[in-house]
Amino acid sequence: MSDDSDPFDYFDRATGADTVRNPYPEFAEQRRRCPVQKVDLRAMAKGISEEQAQALPNVYQVLSHDLVSQVLRDGQTFSSSFYSNTMGAVMGHSILEMDAPEHGRYRGLIQKAFSKKALERWEDELVRPIVNGFIDRFVERGRADLVRELTFPFPVHVIAGMLGLPHADLPQFHRWTVELISVGFDWETGVRASQHLAKYLQPFLDQRRADPTDDLISVLAHAELDGQRLTDEEILAFLRLLLPAGAETTYRSTSNLLFGLLSNTDQLEAVRNDRSLIPQAMEEGLRWEPPLTGIARVCTRDVELAGVQIPAGSTIGVNLGAANHDDTRYEDPERFDIFRPARQHMAFAFGPHRCLGMHLATMETEVVLGSVLDRLPGLRLDPAAVDIHITGQAFRSPRKLPVRFGAQ
Repeated sequence: MSDDSDPFDYFDRATGADTVRNPYPEFAEQRRRCPVQKVDLRAMAKGISEEQAQALPNVYQVLSHDLVSQVLRDGQTFSSSFYSNTMGAVMGHSILEMDAPEHGRYRGLIQKAFSKKALERWEDELVRPIVNGFIDRFVERGRADLVRELTFPFPVHVIAGMLGLPHADLPQFHRWTVELISVGFDWETGVRASQHLAKYLQPFLDQRRADPTDDLISVLAHAELDGQRLTDEEILAFLRLLLPAGAETTYRSTSNLLFGLLSNTDQLEAVRNDRSLIPQAMEEGLRWEPPLTGIARVCTRDVELAGVQIPAGSTIGVNLGAANHDDTRYEDPERFDIFRPARQHMAFAFGPHRCLGMHLATMETEVVLGSVLDRLPGLRLDPAAVDIHITGQAFRSPRKLPVRFGAQ
């Protein structure tokens, strides 16, 4: 990636945007054959030598709701340490790669920063003003691209505000967060972004240790559980995880929900007229189009799943998107329906590693949806727009969401 390239477009295209429109029929066909599928890496890695082919790991994909739940609940057999050699290389030793008992201790410390009181304060002091500030920029225009003008920029502004970072640093800060998670297909760029972020954040951490305020870095710097505190490296690792996890997934899930409602105008009107429907609309949006379709684990022992023998050391692709579209659990799963019976989905994962920031993400989405409905009367997809759709393989969202509102 060159210094003048667009890291956001680069990341989208590298993760399947504009090439993968709808992966769910293929997931369903694979699940019908067997809910555990071995991935043929040899076919994917064309042109490699026989020696390289022999060194390829065993990879299996789990595609049913029940098996995804089983894998995510059993951290002893299916370890999160898979991420230590991938995301751990750029984030540091973070909660993402930890197993029990280390995971429980670390999560207990981190959770202190996401208290109910903190969420309420962030909603009033950060999220609502930031969301309304972006809407202010286009509300008089009668038209907007809700992705580029609202859902894409607002989450990283929220996180920067939570951390107490200068507003002027946001463009560079946002670029580094996206470059960081590009490490899977651009190693040098990801590592360089990680180094930049650590160097950038360290002075703020030093200052908050000496003179704490009410921001998230201060809370982490002084959090204590059973006499233990977080080290600088642990805090920096969590912050490097929070940035892409909090900004990237929230922007996508919020965009997907808005697209679902705008594409089903009867349901949009139902939510507009009855705001008590917002929570179930958000849950359906997450089930229907989770922002991230899969995560990974590694087997610590030989195990059998759905009659398939999986040797120790194998990588398990945990397909959250396929689980959310399992037709044995959800009737007509590709249909967006906010009135379907509520059932547990996997968009926030499950078990001990269920998303730590899910309550923050839910609050942000609720604020966005409420503000959009309050301030953009007659909101509708722009009738002049052509072929607006959700795209992507690993990360999914619409790349644009052109709308009109008001009398125009």
